[in-house]
Amino acid sequence: MSKATRTSNNPEIEAIIFDIGRVIIDLDPSRAIAAIGAASTLAPDKLWAAVQKDPLWDGWQEGRVTPHDWYENLIARFHTPISFGEFCNAWNSVLVPKLLLPDHLFMQLSKKCRLVLLSNTDPIHVAYMESKFKFLRFFPKRIYSCDVGASKPSLKIFRAAIRAAAVPANRILYIDDIRQYVLAARRIGLNATQFRSRRQLEAAMRQRSLLP
Repeated sequence: MSKATRTSNNPEIEAIIFDIGRVIIDLDPSRAIAAIGAASTLAPDKLWAAVQKDPLWDGWQEGRVTPHDWYENLIARFHTPISFGEFCNAWNSVLVPKLLLPDHLFMQLSKKCRLVLLSNTDPIHVAYMESKFKFLRFFPKRIYSCDVGASKPSLKIFRAAIRAAAVPANRILYIDDIRQYVLAARRIGLNATQFRSRRQLEAAMRQRSLLP
């Protein structure tokens, strides 16, 4: 569809906001739990659920809890005698090195759209991602919950991402694997699609003329 024939109900996409976890980077919490919860009798899936329900979790994701405080909290809770460095290595092992989406996809999209990252994440993961993952070079703006002080589905973090995209909300495509966050993005005016697979996402982008 040409620019001339587009309507306000189907505007041209000028920016794309990507979630990271389970969209670009796959997550495997069992890798971290094997070290952090070694002394626990809980099954790995229940242990990870317990970590996410920890009273400090929201503060950790939103930058109010320091990495050392988070480390001390978990090793005390799960009686795990590991050093801070060992803890960071275990915590970062959640992030699977092989990407779900390839660099060349971001290269293609970056020629047409402004690319932004939006993620609920913590300072340890941010430092690791920034040093290890080369795909970030295609994203000049990166919005992390621990920097913003708010996490999805808060309007505050979505508004920060829209400002970073520097175009109207209805000209932004948002991609997330969590339906709750997709719906929240739509309520604030973003075009949003739920990520299920690379093939599904690329098909959706072709429908919008974002890919050939």
